[in-house]
Amino acid sequence: MKARIFWLAALWTFFCVLSGCGGSAPAYEDGVFSGRSGADDTGAYGEVTVTVTDGVITDCRFVTWQEDGSPKDEEYGKVNGAISNQAYYNSAQLAVRAMERYAEQFVEVKTLDEVDAITGATISHDQFIEAAEEALAGA
Repeated sequence: MKARIFWLAALWTFFCVLSGCGGSAPAYEDGVFSGRSGADDTGAYGEVTVTVTDGVITDCRFVTWQEDGSPKDEEYGKVNGAISNQAYYNSAQLAVRAMERYAEQFVEVKTLDEVDAITGATISHDQFIEAAEEALAGA
C-alpha cells in the first residue's frame, strides 16, 4: 500500500513538472491589451488595459465609468460637485482607491486568482476580473 501511494505521488509530481502546475504565471504575447466588463445594475462598467513585456505582465490600468460616461474619480460620490452625504462619499471613494489597488495587485502577483477583493469594493473587483480576463484573452 505504501509503495502504491509513493508511486502515485511520484507520478503526480512528474506530471506537475511537465505541465507547469504549481502557481507560475502563464506567458503572454507582448503588447497592450484591453478589456471591458459588463455593466452593473447602475450602468457602470470597468475597463482594464494590460501591458505585457517579454511575456510578463508589467503594467495594468483599471478605470470604471458611470452610466453617463464620466469616470469614477475624486468626484465620484458627490452631488453637483459637493459632498452631500459623507458616508456615501467615503464608500464611493473606497471603490475608487480599490480600482488602483486591484491593478497594482495584478502586476505584483501576475494571476487574477490572487487579486484579493477589498471589502466594500466587491463590484469593482468583479468588474476588474471580468475586464482583465477579456484583455488577457487577446494576449
